[in-house]
Amino acid sequence: METLIIIIFILGYLAIAMEHKLKIDKLVPALAMMAILWALIAINHLDVFEIIPGIGKESHHVEGVLLHHLGKTAEILFFLMGAMTIVEIIDYFDGFSTIKSFIRTKSKVKLLWLFSSLAFVLSAIIDNLTATIVLITILQKIVNDKETRLWFAGLIVISANAGGAWSPIGDVTTTMLWIANKVTAGQLVLHVFLPSVVCYAIPTIIASRMKIFKGSIDEILTQEKADSSSSLMFYLGLSAILFVPIFKTITHLPPYVGMMLSLAIVAAVAEFISNRKFKLGDPDSGKQNHHFSPIHKSLSKIEMPSLLFFLGILMAVAALESLGMLFDFAGALERNIPFLGSEHGTTKISDLVVLLLGVGSAIIDNVPLVAASIGMFQIPIDEPAWHFIAFAAGTGGSILIIGSAAGVVAMGLEKIDFFWYLKNIGGLALAGFLGGSIVFVLLRDFILNAP
Repeated sequence: METLIIIIFILGYLAIAMEHKLKIDKLVPALAMMAILWALIAINHLDVFEIIPGIGKESHHVEGVLLHHLGKTAEILFFLMGAMTIVEIIDYFDGFSTIKSFIRTKSKVKLLWLFSSLAFVLSAIIDNLTATIVLITILQKIVNDKETRLWFAGLIVISANAGGAWSPIGDVTTTMLWIANKVTAGQLVLHVFLPSVVCYAIPTIIASRMKIFKGSIDEILTQEKADSSSSLMFYLGLSAILFVPIFKTITHLPPYVGMMLSLAIVAAVAEFISNRKFKLGDPDSGKQNHHFSPIHKSLSKIEMPSLLFFLGILMAVAALESLGMLFDFAGALERNIPFLGSEHGTTKISDLVVLLLGVGSAIIDNVPLVAASIGMFQIPIDEPAWHFIAFAAGTGGSILIIGSAAGVVAMGLEKIDFFWYLKNIGGLALAGFLGGSIVFVLLRDFILNAP
C-alpha cells in the first residue's frame, strides 16, 4: 500500500510540474492527490503518526492527525487570505499608482535599478507575486519597446524572488517556515537579507552593462498625481502587513491573528473613505452603499485557485508525513549519504542538499519542496539550515521562467518565451543564486556563528 501511495504522490507531483503542457491548473492534481492519499489511509486503516521533535513518531487516530494538519494548514491559508485582501483593498483605491511618482528618469540603467530595487523592497512586504504584477503593469505604461520590456520583466522576477526570500511575509515558502516555527522573523532577516541583496544586485549589475540597457527610453508618460486616499491606503496597507511580525513577537500568537487584526483596521478605514466619497457623490442613493463596499469587492478578487492549491499540496505532504515516510526518508539520507551527518541527536542538513533543493525549485514548485523539508528534517528553530532553505527555495526558482509564481505571472503578462528567458535571464539568475549562496555560507560560518 505504501508503494501505491508513493506512486500516486509522484504522479500528482508530475502533473503539478507539467501544468503548462497538460493545460490543467495545478490545483486539480493537488486536490485530487490530497483526497486520494487520505482516503487510502482511512480505508486501509493505516497507522498514522505525529512527529514530535526529540521523541520521534507517536501513533494517533487518523481523524485526530487529519484535524491537526488541517489546523496547521488553515493557519497558512487564513494568513495568505488576509494579506491578499489587504493588497486588493490597496488596488481598489488605485494605491499602487503612488509608485509611479518615483519614476522620474529616462535612463534605462537608472530605470533598471529603480524597478529592481522596488521589486526587491515591495516583494518583502506584499509578496513577490503581487510585486511583479504591479511593477510589470507600470512598466507596460512606460516602456514601449517589447524587447526592452522583456529584459526589464526578467530582472523584476529575479529581484522580486530575492526580496521575498528574506522576509517572513514575502514568499509563501518563508511564510510556511515562519508559521511552522522553523524560523523567527528577526533571525531570518539577519541571515538572509544580505545574501538576498547580493542575489538581486549581481544580475542587475551585469545587466546594467549590457547593450540593451544603454541609452534612454523614448518618453516617460506624464503621470497623474495620486489621489490622497490612494496614497493613504497604499501606506496604510503596507504598514498593516509589516505590523504582523511585530504583533506575533509581542503576543506570541499565530501570525494569522495579527493579519486578521491588520485586515480589520485597513477594511475599517477603506469603508469610511468609500462611504464618505459615495455620500458626497450621490447622497440620495444610501440604500445602495453595500454594493460599493471595498472589502466585499476585494474578497471577490483574491486568488482562490492559489489557496486551494496550497490546501491540496500541504495536506498531501502531510499524509506522507503522518505515515512516517518523510521521517524515514530523512533517516535513510542520514545513514547513507556522507555529507548528511548527525549532530547532538538532530539531523544536520548539508549545504549541497539545500543547493539542490534550490535548483530543484526551478523545475518543481517550491511549495511542496519546502513542505516536504519541514516534514523530513527535525532540527531546532532558527538552525541556519532553515534560513538557507528559505533563501534557496525562494531564489532558485528564478533560474527558469516557470520556477516561481512571479515568473509564471510575468510569462503571462508579457508572453515571455520559455527558451528566451532561459537563454537571456537564466544565467543572470543562476549567478545571483550562487553569489547569494556563497555570501550566506560566509556570513553563517565566519560572522554570525563564529566561535
